[in-house]
Amino acid sequence: MKLDLHLCDVFADQALSGNSLPVVIHDEPLDDDFMLRLTQELRQFETTFLQATDEPDLFETHIYDLDRELDFAGHPLLGAAAILHDLHGNGDHERHWRLRVLGREVPVSTTPSARPGCFEASMDQGEPQYLGVADEEQARRAAAAFSLSVEDLAPGLPLEVLSTGLRYLVVPVTSGLERARIVHPDLEQLLAELGAEFAYLLDVEQRAGRHWQNDGSVEDVATGSAAGVVGAYLLRNGRAAAGERIALRQGHFLGRPSLLNVVPGERIEVSGPVTLLGHGVLRAEIARRPT
Repeated sequence: MKLDLHLCDVFADQALSGNSLPVVIHDEPLDDDFMLRLTQELRQFETTFLQATDEPDLFETHIYDLDRELDFAGHPLLGAAAILHDLHGNGDHERHWRLRVLGREVPVSTTPSARPGCFEASMDQGEPQYLGVADEEQARRAAAAFSLSVEDLAPGLPLEVLSTGLRYLVVPVTSGLERARIVHPDLEQLLAELGAEFAYLLDVEQRAGRHWQNDGSVEDVATGSAAGVVGAYLLRNGRAAAGERIALRQGHFLGRPSLLNVVPGERIEVSGPVTLLGHGVLRAEIARRPT
């Protein structure tokens, strides 16, 4: 069994910035437990696994974070497509890929940039879903979960649950982004009440955001799945126009400045630069479960 490991930085036009991503390309199906354990071994926020199909532009795709397999993600799909372009693009100016994640085909396009080893990747996240709004008491609890107060919340804007693949509670603020921390155990309960999986803290004036694992243990550098939700949220609430290219900043508090581009409309487009970092080969024996 051949296991090729590729490393790239997503939402970054230079190496060692943006959101890092391992991409594992394999010829045969891999065990679910192995993919999870390898992701934990690599200790990245997420890892993408790709297997070719009979169609040259279609790849079976599995995405794991440190806890489980995901049915959608942003930077793992954009980074994976850039790796595919590097391997199979044959110098083409633009390529189109279909990455099949648990039965859902996500279209991603890639274009080489002027900078060597860098690509521009863009994905269609589909039509946004609007799933509910927090009430006043839930808004107060959400602010407290991020160690903030109701005075930090953006006046006149709702805390709303949206999805372009994953269900996010958007928490809009006008202050406190630099002070925010998840230390309150109520967040998981609040998300369950609202039918959300995660929460995204958005400074609506700076167009900057932060996202953590729900227990606050790990902060994500740049969250592509949430970027689509942010675009839909800003459009719905009159803070962006349909077709406008929104530049969303994330990761600067972690020393990994990232730029996520979003174009909202009836469908949501998320894009960003991807910089290739390196590649290697994993020992085949580690993929074989002991008998």
